[in-house]
This record gives sequence, C-alpha cells and structure tokens, in this order.
Amino acid sequence: MFGSKRKLDDLMAQLRPDLSREALGAGPAFPGVAPNPVLSGDARKRNAELRTGTLALGVLVDWREVNNNPRLVLMLDVETADGRSFRGIADESFTITELTRLAPGQTLPVRYRPDVMDHYVALARDADPALVQQLADEIARRKRR
Repeated sequence: MFGSKRKLDDLMAQLRPDLSREALGAGPAFPGVAPNPVLSGDARKRNAELRTGTLALGVLVDWREVNNNPRLVLMLDVETADGRSFRGIADESFTITELTRLAPGQTLPVRYRPDVMDHYVALARDADPALVQQLADEIARRKRR
C-alpha cells in the first residue's frame, strides 16, 4: 500500500507523540493506536474480540483526546482475576456526559484478551454489575493474603 506495515503501525505515534508507546506507558508488544479504527481491519477485528474478552478491573490513570468526536485513548492499570497486572490501553468513543464523569483513580470494568496480552482493553459497558462486584471482591481477597 503506502509503505511497510511497521511504518503504518507507528503513524499515529509520529503524528501524535503523546500517543506513542512510551507516552502511554505500554510496552513494545503494544501495536499502537490506529489513526482511524473504523477503517483499520486489524482494529475492527481486535474490537470484536475484545467485546467477548475476559472481564477485569482497570483503574483510570489518564487519557488523551484523539479527536473531538470525542474519541479518547484511556490508560488504565488493569488487575485480572488470576492476579496479573498490566497497563491497559482502551480506544473508546464517549458522549460529552460520559466524558465529564471521567476521573483519574476511577475503577472501570474492562475486557481483555488473555491469549494475546498486547495491552489493548475495551470498556465493559455491558458487564453485569453483580459479576463486576464479584470480581472486585475476588481481587481484594487476593490482595489481603
């Protein structure tokens, strides 16, 4: 197409250094933020897989506004039910009302792909509150031990 796949993966980091792997706190396994996830086949596939991913809890660290849609890239410290922790990156669209409710330190349910572990997560807006509470209790119990 326009060049090597590697150059396209890093396009967003070149255009927006605040969205680079280093700025987001993600490791080298993080493929990067798609300039337009609707047009990116990889991003569409990833988002479909994340919708059915494993439930975890993420503590909101910070976010970056990508456009005035508003599309945000959220940085979350994620804790899984099996005890793993990692920096999760969620690329999400928000309403203005949802945007005004975001605050660092807020705990949000997220879904991730345990077999991939590429730092991508998605907000689990459809998660059953009872399951989220059960997961939070399980993580808290494990931390007390």
